Amino acid sequence: MKSEKLRVIAFDADDTLWDCQSHFEAVENHLYQLIAPYCESPAQELFQTESGNMADLGYGCKAFTISIIETALRVGGDRLSAEQLADLLCHSKSLLHLPATPLPGVEDTLQRLQAYPYRLVVFTKGELQDQENKLKRSGLAKYFSHVEITSDKTEVEFQQLCEHLGIMPEELLMVGNSLKSDIAPALNIGASAIHIPFHVTWQLEHFEDIEHPRLTKIAHFNEILSTLNTKY
Repeated sequence: MKSEKLRVIAFDADDTLWDCQSHFEAVENHLYQLIAPYCESPAQELFQTESGNMADLGYGCKAFTISIIETALRVGGDRLSAEQLADLLCHSKSLLHLPATPLPGVEDTLQRLQAYPYRLVVFTKGELQDQENKLKRSGLAKYFSHVEITSDKTEVEFQQLCEHLGIMPEELLMVGNSLKSDIAPALNIGASAIHIPFHVTWQLEHFEDIEHPRLTKIAHFNEILSTLNTKY
């Protein structure tokens, strides 16, 4: 892509700007300990529940909490006490208040990007209120001129983002940790992408590796700056 064509850099939120998945994994492990005596694969039981609920509940803390409690009831049933279930529910609801502390290098990089001629936006999926609250708690909202929170991130939502921003897909650079939600759909509509893998990946976000001329893979958030300087 020629440098003069890039106009907007869009950033995923969870596990790109701040840590999210490790907090979810702590709740998953809590569930697994409770139901392990009653099934062969606790992780597979939760995956089955989440997969079945996805069309109705989508993504986010509330959907996750329902799937957690549903799995506990389905597998453990009345062998789990009311106290155990209440504790699991409390742990799940704590995700609504996870700290959203920016990951290393994020805020410094966003500050430095203010000097670049690009519009910075957040493009993330999940529950509106939860994602808005995390962005507020992170202290990063001031760096973005536009925030778009959607129920999913497919080619359709990426096209809509471009329409809302008044740009062509080739003028968009997407930065995120998920090959499935951030990278593949962006590339498919003609945008460019930077992939920053996170150390844990939600099972429903697993995706085959991608090689593409419009894709750059980096290990740390601050490498975005050198990527822009050399490629754009």
